[in-house]
Amino acid sequence: MSAPASGSLVDVVDTSAQRAALAHPPLLVREPLAAFLDAEGLGRGPVREARIGEGHSNVTYLLRRDGWEGVLRRPPRPPYQESAHDVLREARVQRALLPTAVPVPRILATEPTGSVLGVPFYVMDKLTGDVVTGSVPAALDTPEGRYGLGTELVDTLVRLHQVDIDAAGLRSLGRGERFLDRQLRTFGRLWDTHRTRAIPAVDEAGRWLLAHRPAQSDTTLVHGDYRLGNLMFAPGSTPRLLALLDWELATLGDPLTDLGYLLSTYPEGTQDSGTLLSLAGAVRGGHFPTRGELVGRYAERTGRSTEGLHWYVALAFWRTAVGLESFYRRALQGTTDDPFIAELEHGVPELAEQALAAAY
Repeated sequence: MSAPASGSLVDVVDTSAQRAALAHPPLLVREPLAAFLDAEGLGRGPVREARIGEGHSNVTYLLRRDGWEGVLRRPPRPPYQESAHDVLREARVQRALLPTAVPVPRILATEPTGSVLGVPFYVMDKLTGDVVTGSVPAALDTPEGRYGLGTELVDTLVRLHQVDIDAAGLRSLGRGERFLDRQLRTFGRLWDTHRTRAIPAVDEAGRWLLAHRPAQSDTTLVHGDYRLGNLMFAPGSTPRLLALLDWELATLGDPLTDLGYLLSTYPEGTQDSGTLLSLAGAVRGGHFPTRGELVGRYAERTGRSTEGLHWYVALAFWRTAVGLESFYRRALQGTTDDPFIAELEHGVPELAEQALAAAY
């Protein structure tokens, strides 16, 4: 292929020379990537790629070579904050969870130096299954199938929060104690440094969360982005989890933050989609468990109190508003052409208002 124009936003090129000619780095460079895969024994011949997934943070590609398919995960196009988009952390968590009751894709290789693509990345098994976002797969699109998707969603969260951190070798993943305090401080600092405009609802929600912070319910492994669209289900008419995906935000902390975030992404009845609720639009089709049923099932199976859960739902909306403002900053800087991120001009203020609604 010929080298693309230096000012354009290009995702994939063939050579390192073509990469060097671009104003903004591409996401994949085929020739050095092929050499890396050769060294790892992952297929032969030229690399063929396809962007997959509906995520807007780390980037996921399906890779094909002769006799092999795999999935590559890498950070988005720079710039981004130094501690964000840690794909090697994702790979570490998935390797640790492979022998547990939480199914994850098998990690095949990691590249920590940035010498191949300019950033670290990892490669994992390609799994064949269904991810439920805007619609339900035909085989599961029955009242029983829909309800089963909801129960599998909450039962997987229960299993996640029951993982033995020490047995899995994840004790050093994070400081689990005082997790809520650190969340409020960290995202408060992010808002101060990454905001692009004044949004009073973000500031008001942050003050409310700080004034009403509960005692931490427990310390477990938490996913950080736990929602229906991050679960892959096996093909067939019975909901069966194939893998829990997207471990970018995983750490040790308060398990109710996962449950609160799940509720913030889980519409009920004819509720409008909104920035987060659209991530599980299929639920609005009916026959899924209600939010109350999800919470009741979680409490029954964990023995954990869910009193005061509205604080965690408000935290989820506020934290997401702050995090997505940094994504919106990327759109203003011209380093992404993701239409979802462009919509955050209105989406971030909407999330802040939802945080206040959950609080009060």
